Amino acid sequence: MAVAAIPAGQGVRPAVNLRVDRWWLQPAVTFGVLLAFVIYATWAAFWPHDFVAITPHGNRLLSPFYSPCITSHCGPGNLGTSWHLVSWWPISAALLVLPFPLAFRATCYYYRKAYYRSFWLSPPACAVPEPHKRYTGETRFPLLIQNIHRYAWYFAIPLPLILLWEAIKSLAMHPGVGVSLGSLVLFVNAILLGLYTVSCHSCRHICGGHLNAFSKGPTRYWLWRQVTKLNVHHMGLAWISLVFVAATDGYVRLVAAGVFHDPRFF
Repeated sequence: MAVAAIPAGQGVRPAVNLRVDRWWLQPAVTFGVLLAFVIYATWAAFWPHDFVAITPHGNRLLSPFYSPCITSHCGPGNLGTSWHLVSWWPISAALLVLPFPLAFRATCYYYRKAYYRSFWLSPPACAVPEPHKRYTGETRFPLLIQNIHRYAWYFAIPLPLILLWEAIKSLAMHPGVGVSLGSLVLFVNAILLGLYTVSCHSCRHICGGHLNAFSKGPTRYWLWRQVTKLNVHHMGLAWISLVFVAATDGYVRLVAAGVFHDPRFF
């Protein structure tokens, strides 16, 4: 990390940025990507059209933003895959689903670091002073809400499994069973979201926490070791799954809008 030279006798100047490298690049990129995702996800959630595609092969592709679709207006071709539990909901079905993965992702330990630095500049980078005069941490509202992360994890766990089930259902074609590009996209999305969820720090703590000796819990110790291997890649999985879930929604919408056909491999 490069820093500016300090003239002899002046000592270290407090609250002054001494870095001359491009320290601003990483928080700027993080700001741009997260802001783009928030804008796209907000639009997708409030635009309840083209979120389910019925391809010429007869398979059904459902956007992950709307899965599980629990309302009675999930578009054509339900094929028994939608859960019509809510009939009175008048607006987008995504608004009933997205709060759960949003609560999990927004309170994620990695994302806290990401948006604290890029949006709140607290701090924007190492060895760069932040503009805030006081720091109260996560002891006051609204940052106090960050403490719900371990509870949000419980609600997030079923979601990749539901997405995987939707991916399996997308293999139903006419005639019989087949694989299309859309099916592969749904499978990859479910796997990435599952890896991101399981690699969470809270999952690691649930597996190995509150044990004074791992020898007394060999099964939990084994689980803790496996999750720890994934936890090392938690940051990468957070970014890849974030971008891919938006790309999956975009793919389904383009197919549903007739921009292009979902190619079938076999």
